[in-house]
Amino acid sequence: MASVNEVYSALKNLANKDERGFITPKVFNTFTTIAQNKIFNDLFNEMSKAKTLRMRNVDAKEYLSFNKRLQEDLAYFSKESSLSQVSGVFSKPEDLARVISMKTSGAYVFGTSTSTPIDVVYDESKIEYILQSDLSAPSATHPVAILGEDIEVFPTSVKKIKVRYYKYPEGRSVSTGARSALSPRYNATNLGASNEVFNVATSVDFELPDHYVPNLVLEIGKMIGINLRDNDVFAYTSGEEQKQKQ
Repeated sequence: MASVNEVYSALKNLANKDERGFITPKVFNTFTTIAQNKIFNDLFNEMSKAKTLRMRNVDAKEYLSFNKRLQEDLAYFSKESSLSQVSGVFSKPEDLARVISMKTSGAYVFGTSTSTPIDVVYDESKIEYILQSDLSAPSATHPVAILGEDIEVFPTSVKKIKVRYYKYPEGRSVSTGARSALSPRYNATNLGASNEVFNVATSVDFELPDHYVPNLVLEIGKMIGINLRDNDVFAYTSGEEQKQKQ
């Protein structure tokens, strides 16, 4: 995952180069979640472009495929949750960003799932048409869900569902790499006026893959007001990666 220490160090050094002064951990931590969510949401726009390339048969093959790379990156945030109906609706998971699919809860019987896929619609007028139609009315074998503030599933006899979705990115433990509900943050132990040591125990890495370090540097830099160029960022981060490998 993208190292919060690497992103902070890059910004601190590039800020000095740009003569913007010292970036404190407090200021840096203010922008980590915003920047990470911005890049995460941009992935969906990039996915639309990737699908267009694939349809035109101009996307690269195998590991060079733009579409494949984006799918792999988004896979980090794929999650499934079981929901129960309360007062006629299902409350969305708090970390839900984009719904992938829905199905009724079921079990595996002789290797076959008894779950039923649920069609998802987002248009109020469309769900009204479906509910009033004799041909497309929802049934136990063809349930339909409408997404709004909550999730409504028809027929209302469906009491439990499973939702596969992309969750919002959070953080990762610096020491173990385990998922953390905490936002990315850089903390340091001060050993003097100009000497600080990265605190592994209290810091939290980004959940984005590590190849998004340059993107995070650029996004946070723009928010702080540093005049960064792509070449500066990529040259710096590439140099740091080489140092770590030596």
